[in-house]
Amino acid sequence: MTDTAPADMTHHMSDPEQAQRRILRVLVASQVLSGAGLAAGVTVGALLAQDMLGSTSLAGLPSALFTAGSALAAVAVGRISQARGRRPGLATGYLTGAIGSAGVITAAVVDNPVLLFIALFVYGAGTATNLQARYAGADLAVPGHRARAVSTVLVATTLGGVTGPNLAAPTGAFAETLHIPGLAGPFILSGIAYALASLVLALWLRPDPLLLARALAQTARPDAAVPAAGKATDTAEDRGGVVLGALVMVLTQLVMVAVMTMTPVHMHDHGHGTAASGLVIAIHVGAMYLPSPLTGRLVDRHGRLRVAAASGITLLAAGVLAATAPGDSVTLLALALALLGVGWNFGLVSGTAIITDTVPLATRAKTQGMVDVAIAIAGATGGMASGIMVAAAGYPALALTGGVLSLALLPAIAATAHRR
Repeated sequence: MTDTAPADMTHHMSDPEQAQRRILRVLVASQVLSGAGLAAGVTVGALLAQDMLGSTSLAGLPSALFTAGSALAAVAVGRISQARGRRPGLATGYLTGAIGSAGVITAAVVDNPVLLFIALFVYGAGTATNLQARYAGADLAVPGHRARAVSTVLVATTLGGVTGPNLAAPTGAFAETLHIPGLAGPFILSGIAYALASLVLALWLRPDPLLLARALAQTARPDAAVPAAGKATDTAEDRGGVVLGALVMVLTQLVMVAVMTMTPVHMHDHGHGTAASGLVIAIHVGAMYLPSPLTGRLVDRHGRLRVAAASGITLLAAGVLAATAPGDSVTLLALALALLGVGWNFGLVSGTAIITDTVPLATRAKTQGMVDVAIAIAGATGGMASGIMVAAAGYPALALTGGVLSLALLPAIAATAHRR
């Protein structure tokens, strides 16, 4: 079953640039919605678990669970996209995230931690899908504009991502009027946002960018298209590109999730309310996505490796600042989390461009899905370890360790640059 009728596909093949513009508009709309769903849950997930379990050491478990869930979802979305196109893959992922949000609300109402953990795992599908959408933006982009296409999709998350955390307090108050625990309120927003994102993609992501890109490649090189897929990862250069791109995104994800997850808990322990932690997370999420257009231009103009190196250095600065900032200083913590977001953005855009450059269309979605599995596992590890480390050594030790760990990117980048 194909995503569009042959005549419709033929029409779009005659003007792929126009099709790309339409695809980007639809992806932008879905990312605005899904950004709200993603950020709202991140803001209160750790606090909800802490409230239900009465333990700080397990406060990192929600982040670990929904990032672990995103690992499974990344495989599923990647495989569905590989077989049937981006539209069914992304729409299914967001719908699954909406179901997870409903499960979190139910768990809070009945005060069932086991159900909460299962629901958070399912909720993670939204996170995976939000990231997978960036690949869809690059499917039809020419090589010299791939990073900019990725950045266009990413920056769209900013509006929803900044709005979501700042609605934590109002949605909490709204939830209480429905006799739902206040900390579960943001998941009402998440469920609605993810469901709408799924609907937007299911109805309007036509033509399917991956299927159209394959059709164009087949038309351009009918004899070479199939063999090229088999040779995609047979060379050391291709394997090296996949490994480096994955390493950049995995390490930046691990550091970012670990520090981000425990910042609301750290602020709560120093007397700050949900509104203050929501503001800091909103600034962080904005910094994760808002620089994307600039980052895309930097990656396309100055190269993938230089921006990847800048990612490691920026994350180090974020870790040092977070570690040394007084717990009662919302301003310094917000600045540290902003740097954390920018460093993550540098790593994601440059790493995505490296992967997209390396993997051919015939195996692209499947390989991208597997790379995002590694990213999700890194996030789960960071989220789980963060609570344990803060309980044992404190938040400053966590932040400093994350900053130092990010420097591991530099030797790998240097080795790749030397080899090339």
